Amino acid sequence: MKPITFKPLYMERIWGGRKLETIYARELPDPITPFGEAWEIADREDAQSIVDSGEFLGKSLHELWTIHREEIFGKNLPDSERFPLLIKILDSADDLSIQVHPPAEIAPKLGGEPKTEMWFIADREPGSKLYVGLKNGATRETFEQAIKNGTVADQVHAINPHKGDSIFIESGRLHAIGAGFLIHEIQQNSDTTYRVFDWNRTDSAGISRQLHVEQSLACIDFTDTEPEMDQLDSDILVTCPHFTTTLHHLAPGETITNSTPARFSIITVVSGSLETHTKGRTLLLPTGTPSLVATVPSSILQITL
Repeated sequence: MKPITFKPLYMERIWGGRKLETIYARELPDPITPFGEAWEIADREDAQSIVDSGEFLGKSLHELWTIHREEIFGKNLPDSERFPLLIKILDSADDLSIQVHPPAEIAPKLGGEPKTEMWFIADREPGSKLYVGLKNGATRETFEQAIKNGTVADQVHAINPHKGDSIFIESGRLHAIGAGFLIHEIQQNSDTTYRVFDWNRTDSAGISRQLHVEQSLACIDFTDTEPEMDQLDSDILVTCPHFTTTLHHLAPGETITNSTPARFSIITVVSGSLETHTKGRTLLLPTGTPSLVATVPSSILQITL
C-alpha cells in the first residue's frame, strides 16, 4: 500500500501565527488569521482527518480505523473506538496559558480525558522559553497564593530549549509553550486542557479568558520541580504506554519504512524530503508500505503504538 495523506485541520488560536506558511510552505485557509494548530492526524467527533488522495480519497480517519483497521493498521492494536493518537503542529506567536492535562486516575472525576504528550522543537526564535514544572521551593500552598495574587509566573520553571530538542509532558505536568516556537506535538487522543493562569491578559473588552483553577489544582504534580529537556542516548525520543516516537536522520538515498512490517506507523518530514513528500508533511504508512527514499538530508519523526 502507498502512504496515506490527510487534509490538515487548521485551528485559529489567539496565540497563533503564520509559521506553517513561512517555514513549511503551507497554503493556509486565509492570509490574515492566526493559526496556532494544524491537526495532522485527528479522529475526534468534532474534528476528522479526511484522506486527500489515493485509494481512500474522501474517507475519514475514523472510517479507516473502524472499517479497515487490520488492513491498514495491523493486528493486536488497542481496542479503542477512535484512533488513539492526535498529531499536531503548533505555531506559538504568543505565550500559551499555563495549563495541565488530567491524569487517567483523575480525568473521569472531572469529566475530562487523560492526555499525555510530547513536544519536538522544529524551530524557535532566539530567547523563546518553555514553561515546564515548578521552581524549586514552590508548593501547593505558595502556588494557590500566587493564583490569588496573579503571580503564578513566578512559581513556574522556564527552559530555553534548542532546535531539535524534545520533552515528555506526562499528564499532571504543569506546562506552557512560550512565544516563538514551531512544535510537533504527539499526544493521546484527548482535547482536555485546564488553564490555571493566562498571564493576567484580557481581551479588548477587558475580559479575562476562562480559567479552570479547581480542576488544575486537582491535576498538577507539585513534586515536579525544575525539569529539563529530555537527555537522550539514542534516536528514541519517547517510549511510553501510549506511543513511541523516534527521530531519524537520513542521508540522500537512505530509506525509511515501518519499523515492524505488519504494523503501521506515522511519519512527519521535519526537514528535507522523502520522494515527493516535502518538509512539514505527515504521512500514515499502512502495513507493508514500501520504503521511502530521502532525496536530500532529512529529519523524520516516526510514531508507533
